[in-house]
Amino acid sequence: MSASEIQTATVQHHERYAAHGWLARTLPGVLLTAIIAVLATALHHVPGLGSFSSLILSILLGMAFHNVVGTPRWAKAGVTFSLRRILRGAIILLGLQLTVTQIATVGMAGVAGTGLTLGATFFFTLWAGRRLGVDRALSTLIATGTSICGASAVVAANAVVDGGDEDVAYAIATVTVFGSLSMVLFPSLDAALHLAPHVYGLWSGASIHEIAQVVAAAFQEGQDAGHFGTIVKLTRVLMLAPVVLLLAWFWDRNAGNSGARRKGTTPWFAFGFLLMVGVNSVLPISAGFHQGASEVTTFLLAMALAAMGLETDIARLRAKGLRPLALGASAWIFITAFGLAMAVLAM
Repeated sequence: MSASEIQTATVQHHERYAAHGWLARTLPGVLLTAIIAVLATALHHVPGLGSFSSLILSILLGMAFHNVVGTPRWAKAGVTFSLRRILRGAIILLGLQLTVTQIATVGMAGVAGTGLTLGATFFFTLWAGRRLGVDRALSTLIATGTSICGASAVVAANAVVDGGDEDVAYAIATVTVFGSLSMVLFPSLDAALHLAPHVYGLWSGASIHEIAQVVAAAFQEGQDAGHFGTIVKLTRVLMLAPVVLLLAWFWDRNAGNSGARRKGTTPWFAFGFLLMVGVNSVLPISAGFHQGASEVTTFLLAMALAAMGLETDIARLRAKGLRPLALGASAWIFITAFGLAMAVLAM
């Protein structure tokens, strides 16, 4: 065997050894997040817990495990992998839930009203966060989660703003609490307002935080309101990609002005998300494949949020005080009122 062949064989041996070592370090933590996601999915189907998505239950279970038992050292690498790589893959797959045709059914006025509600809520929350003295990263996460799509938007935005795990947990807690209140209150408010089905659907889809919460609230007022509200909500989800891209640009620009510019913050997964929307709009994809892709996406997001919970310290969460909760409440009241006005004007 020649010297070059020996060198090649040695390099290949080291590469195989490195790959094996990486797998051995990463797999245990990934399996831990998967187990928590499985438990959360099972709990989601328990009577009384159906209003809480498996994503919310995953982060709660992860937090309970971390703060009662403690996240073991051997799980750290896998938890980090779930929190970063698996999360980005899940957000890309989220694009398969949308088509351009679906968005067209909302109409130009509906899309414009939804976009205005999103933008106004986002900037109002940032402004209110400054007034309340809430940390910039946490304000941004609450703004993104409230204005776009709840927990999924929070974790997507955090890939750019790089807030602490406690910031993410607090932001998810606020959008869960106030989104759940909307889910209960919107049908009661509609009983007094007597909105037309499409107006109520647009209001629900443009204002309520999580997709599951929109479905629960909108379908209580009939099939027309339910279907229209769901499509409006998915239109809001589509806006996640451009918002995250713009957020990355502003965040990097501000970091550059402060002399602390970070590298590699371009959220490439947002382009993957848009690519999947394009694929779903052009190629004929079966309903069975869509259902499977949706379930896989939800499970991967649950794994990512389980990882988030496994790194969240409740003592640090408590130390942030009530100001972020007040910010979440302010954002919720704003989006509810502004969204109603836009729905009435658009329809």
